[in-house]
Amino acid sequence: MTSVQVDKHNAGNEAVSDAGEDSEGYKRGLGARQIQMIAIGGAIGTGLFLGAGKGIAKAGPSLILAYAIAGVVIFFIMRALGELLMYRPVSGSFSEYAREFIGPFAGFVTGWTYWLFWVITGMTEVTAAATYMTYWWDIPQWVSALVFTLILYGVNLISVKLFGELEFWFSMVKVTAIVGMILICAGILTMGFSDAGDTASVTHLWDLGGFFAGDNGIGSTLMTLQMVMFAFLAVELVGVTAGEAKDAKTVLPKAINTVPWRIAVFYVGALIMILSVVPWTSFQEGVSPFVKAFQVMGLQAGAGIVNFVVLTAALSSCNSGMYSTGRMLRDLALNKQGPGFFTKLTKNGLPLIGTSFSAAMMLVGVWINYQWPGEAFNYVVSFATISGMWAWIIILICQIRYRLKSDRGELPKSTFRAPGGIWASIFSLAFIFMVIVLMGIDKDARVSLYAAPVWGVILGVAYAVLKARNPEGAAFAKRK
Repeated sequence: MTSVQVDKHNAGNEAVSDAGEDSEGYKRGLGARQIQMIAIGGAIGTGLFLGAGKGIAKAGPSLILAYAIAGVVIFFIMRALGELLMYRPVSGSFSEYAREFIGPFAGFVTGWTYWLFWVITGMTEVTAAATYMTYWWDIPQWVSALVFTLILYGVNLISVKLFGELEFWFSMVKVTAIVGMILICAGILTMGFSDAGDTASVTHLWDLGGFFAGDNGIGSTLMTLQMVMFAFLAVELVGVTAGEAKDAKTVLPKAINTVPWRIAVFYVGALIMILSVVPWTSFQEGVSPFVKAFQVMGLQAGAGIVNFVVLTAALSSCNSGMYSTGRMLRDLALNKQGPGFFTKLTKNGLPLIGTSFSAAMMLVGVWINYQWPGEAFNYVVSFATISGMWAWIIILICQIRYRLKSDRGELPKSTFRAPGGIWASIFSLAFIFMVIVLMGIDKDARVSLYAAPVWGVILGVAYAVLKARNPEGAAFAKRK
């Protein structure tokens, strides 16, 4: 790229960052407060509130180390994404970068895979939310699922600002719950109140069988990494907001730089405090560690509080799914890799048809869950983990290729360069592939790897048909 081309590219990026609307047609309605909370909330979900119980029972206190190590990898992934976003902030970020730095087929696969990830996640989360409602009211599960889906669908069709506001408050509930739990545990450790006051001690972290207390020691810790990575899925959602963020070049780096303390406080910090107050041997799979901790403390009302928090976490995830799927479908359509009608926007700059189609698919999932609640549906759900990690792999590969090109002067350098450069991304890729290998070893997680090749074949056939029908659109998918 010549110096003139670099200057033009930079000027184009400035226009995208500062304008009220960008070339994609979206309204920039997400402010700094909302972006920050979307970034925070993306890392906190049912994987922590519910899934951590299984990890504690499996690996003991060493689960804390698993979250810490995985958190470092997540930070590298997010900084790699941040470098790309400051190079070119666009709403269809993952598929756009895959299209530019790998090829049109990679953009096609990434866009549709990330769409599928959020549709599946939406299916499971709205069903989970309906299940949580039965804690208070004895109403049919499908009724709650339908009501929640319609409400979130309506929110996503009013304005992007309303979506951001709802996500802000969903995230606020989750953050408040974790901070509250940390403060209560700190009070118990220092002042000894509640039923757990006499036995609470930080020595629980190493006295009961050691820090690596799982049946297989460090091996048990390694086998929890797949569950830990699942808990972090959706942290990359902040990248999808790039096309609708006000002052993206200022807001997005600030949000990404909060990743280390978010993980340190909400995962590592929370688990250290809970496992210091309640012995790790008290936890079991299928029971929220937060609920169990409240019960041991003698605070029975805590169970209802945690149920409300987990409900908001599920609705937050479904809300994010509604948001991201419509944008991803529109990006695919704009590049002639999806039906053209997905490109249409409402007067408020919202992808009506893409969001509607995705919401309909989520409702199909609720119906499937109602009809066949057995293992078949669980197998489909397990694919969410591998499809979500695909986006991370693409981000890292694209950052490596972009950094090499920018260092050679072929592209302008990003204003938010990732620490560690390509080596941090290579390390993160190796870590992700290690997790995939571990998933293949674990018989419960292995099924998700069976689904990946099937999905790959479907996409390969679809792309071949698309290319045959419209060779120019498929071959030159990169947006002009």
